[in-house]
Amino acid sequence: MSAAPQATPAGEVVCQSSDVSVKSAIRVEIGDVPVAVVRDSEGDLHAIADICSHAEISLSEGDVEGCTIECWAHGSSFDLRSGEPLTLPAYEPVAVYALTVQGEDVFVDVTNILNGVGAP
Repeated sequence: MSAAPQATPAGEVVCQSSDVSVKSAIRVEIGDVPVAVVRDSEGDLHAIADICSHAEISLSEGDVEGCTIECWAHGSSFDLRSGEPLTLPAYEPVAVYALTVQGEDVFVDVTNILNGVGAP
């Protein structure tokens, strides 16, 4: 008996899971939406808006620690699960997008915003 084929996840393939090292991030664009694909300290992948809610700064260039990413310009940290800012000067959350891994393919669906935050 053969296994049923897997359904293709929603969204677009943006990278391979091996493209993102632990405690790092890469920037991808889906249409005109910049997205940071981030691997936290535990090895889990997340997809968040790649623009800091405080200023027009790419979050994917920041430092990853635990389940947070820090904006390199002004030091605001964001929770990768909720998008909530944990430190000032940012006080608005960033969007968190649905991410699915199938095999090595990483799919991100920018139409499925998990925390209800609009794109910057």
